[in-house]
Amino acid sequence: MNKTKDKKNIIREYIESIVIAVVMAMIIKAFFIQAFKIPSGSMIPTLKIGDHILVNKFIYGTKIPFTDRIIIPFKTPNRGDIIVFKYPDDESKDFIKRVIGLPGDTLEIKEKRVFINGKMLDESYPEHGDPVIYPYGIQPRDNFGPIVVPEGSYFCMGDNRDFSLDSRYWGFVKLNKIKGKAFIIYWSWDGVDQWVRWDRLGHLIK
Repeated sequence: MNKTKDKKNIIREYIESIVIAVVMAMIIKAFFIQAFKIPSGSMIPTLKIGDHILVNKFIYGTKIPFTDRIIIPFKTPNRGDIIVFKYPDDESKDFIKRVIGLPGDTLEIKEKRVFINGKMLDESYPEHGDPVIYPYGIQPRDNFGPIVVPEGSYFCMGDNRDFSLDSRYWGFVKLNKIKGKAFIIYWSWDGVDQWVRWDRLGHLIK
């Protein structure tokens, strides 16, 4: 009898431990930290395909789980922050881009150079892989605007400027659609050459 009872107690303890671990993992994912994988090259050279990153989910505020309602706001994104958000044209997909235009900014792109409120933005992170410059009216990649960023919204662009589907094409990102700020690469795998990028592990994202 005692052996049977001890066995039941052990099973119950295991079940309780598993349940607690699952609940804690769900709380952490919902409110604090979430992992994402980079599937495309739109953020090259900052982020590469196969980078696995962690995103700080509470930095911009706490949301009601499974909703976009912010109940405790902390801060708003800064220019230059790399954020993960719901893709405006299909919210089932997550996108990652860099914040370029803040609420109230007048933004314009002239021959691939970004101007904020009439001044050229000093940027060290973009990469331009296509020497062609498209004029106004052909497509918005290289010449765009001017436009004013609405309140509560952000203009976001990929660092791989000539090969990024971003706010130039689909518009602004609303604050409540932002999932968090990317802050570290915890794993990186080159799927082509089948090797770990050891030099990228633990790399802080800027």
